[in-house]
Amino acid sequence: MTEGGPTFWRLVVTAMLIGCFGAQTIERARAKNGSEYGYSSIVQTTQGRVQGVTKNGLAEFFGIPYAAPPIGSLRWRPPVAHAPWRGVLRATAFGPTCAQIENSPFSGPTSTSEDCLYLNIFAPAAAKNKKLPVILWSHGGGDFEGESNDYDGSKLALQGHAVIVTFNYRLNLFGFLASPALDHEGHLFGNYGILDNQFALRWVHDNIAAFGGDPTNITIAGQSAGATNVGAEVLSPLDKGLFTRAILESGAMPTLTPLSFAEAKGVAFSVAAGCGAGTASAVAACLRKLPAAKILSFARPSFMANNIADGAILPKVVIDAFESGKFNHVPLMIGNVENEGAYFVALPEYSETPRKPLTEAQFQAYLKATYGGNAGPGYSPPAYPAGTVAAVNAHYPLTAYSSPQMQWVAVETDGGRLNLSACKLRHVVNILAAQTPVYAYEFRDKTAPSYWPSMPGFQFLAYHTGDIQYYWPLYHGGRLGQSHLLSGAQQKLSDTLVNAWANFAQSGNPNGQGDKPWPRYMRNGRYLDQDIDGLSTFSDAQFSKAHQCAFWDKVIVYKSTAQ
Repeated sequence: MTEGGPTFWRLVVTAMLIGCFGAQTIERARAKNGSEYGYSSIVQTTQGRVQGVTKNGLAEFFGIPYAAPPIGSLRWRPPVAHAPWRGVLRATAFGPTCAQIENSPFSGPTSTSEDCLYLNIFAPAAAKNKKLPVILWSHGGGDFEGESNDYDGSKLALQGHAVIVTFNYRLNLFGFLASPALDHEGHLFGNYGILDNQFALRWVHDNIAAFGGDPTNITIAGQSAGATNVGAEVLSPLDKGLFTRAILESGAMPTLTPLSFAEAKGVAFSVAAGCGAGTASAVAACLRKLPAAKILSFARPSFMANNIADGAILPKVVIDAFESGKFNHVPLMIGNVENEGAYFVALPEYSETPRKPLTEAQFQAYLKATYGGNAGPGYSPPAYPAGTVAAVNAHYPLTAYSSPQMQWVAVETDGGRLNLSACKLRHVVNILAAQTPVYAYEFRDKTAPSYWPSMPGFQFLAYHTGDIQYYWPLYHGGRLGQSHLLSGAQQKLSDTLVNAWANFAQSGNPNGQGDKPWPRYMRNGRYLDQDIDGLSTFSDAQFSKAHQCAFWDKVIVYKSTAQ
């Protein structure tokens, strides 16, 4: 990128728009000023013709419905095909964000829309009649928040010579609910958000050739909960043969909830919402008549269970499925960021008024809530082993860290309760690498720009979500809008990583060919160190030592559906 070139100034203007008004303003600006782009791209899909916008070599299509609105009788049912439309659908503005509340500073805007199953396509304008690799992106947000609108696929499309697809899927209770009344209706149930992910994949498989993509070369990719969704598709027999590779960014192992535990939560929700319990059709009918806003008022861990081990969409136990080879064997790119926990540790400080540095007392409260005989509020059993709190304190003494924040970040990063912890990732990587090509990495740029507001003394380092902006320009973490341009060194790293994704999507090898600089990970092999100082590699033993995995391997119950 040259400093005075059109791409640079496009990013500057985009940064100003995001910083001032957020993603929704960009959406409105694109819709309002569509004539600037020229409505010239018309493509035939299985449901009808769509018209996008083309500018500077990029064709963009926003808000294409990939499934029927899951409203009325279709609420809490598997997605179905959208009805055909007549004429040309103008695909120049993002579709509605799926129903969610602002659970965190980085969620999408509060929305009660259930008509939200839309996708967006970014393709090189010259891609028509070609067969370019396809990357299908599942956004993060804990499966209870987030939106596709935050992800600008222009760089991956143009620099990577690929067709990029982003999409929305049902979230929180709308996307993940096990209720006996619904589960006994004779359809796939519980993981409606995962079913949306799978339906979007099928739509792409059936339609992407018209946009210049190769339906036989689709890479599914995601970050955080999006990576969990991708992991679910790697596990699910329903996706067999529909994708060729997968990228799991900060989340390699879906955190499954036992069906009985999930249904208990579903019953509690149904009773609290006034619909009663049991399997009667009247209970299901009552649930489908509830206003969206009322459902959102119950969207919290005590009622919601995501990635439900239903036995049809997802297996009963993740590790058993991986170890027995019962998954879709495709090349995998799997990795984490060096200080994943910083994002989650920042949340309690952010929520304080006034904000002040975290204390040792807060850290101890976190340890007790997380490891003190349960798996945390709203999490399913089993409990961590007795004495875990004392063991963690002994292994991570405050005297070894510069502050309680850094102590807390280390624990949450290395073996925290979430599926993206470093030692859980390492465990899965070693199982998978023995059965299918795996390329493992750790993102280590501690200078990654932060989109958080000012927080006294807080060190973000290489924080969870900090690497997103290296692939998706000016990713801004939802409504905060604190975006920053990458520095020259960071932009160089960004270019390198985008090229690696493009190579992987094209051939299954991030190097394009050969084994350098990124070696294929063999069991107990080598990770790629992604940093602004240049790419290098380090061993599994070094990764294990840095993240205290010898300790956590005795604590984490890897066989558990709850872990």
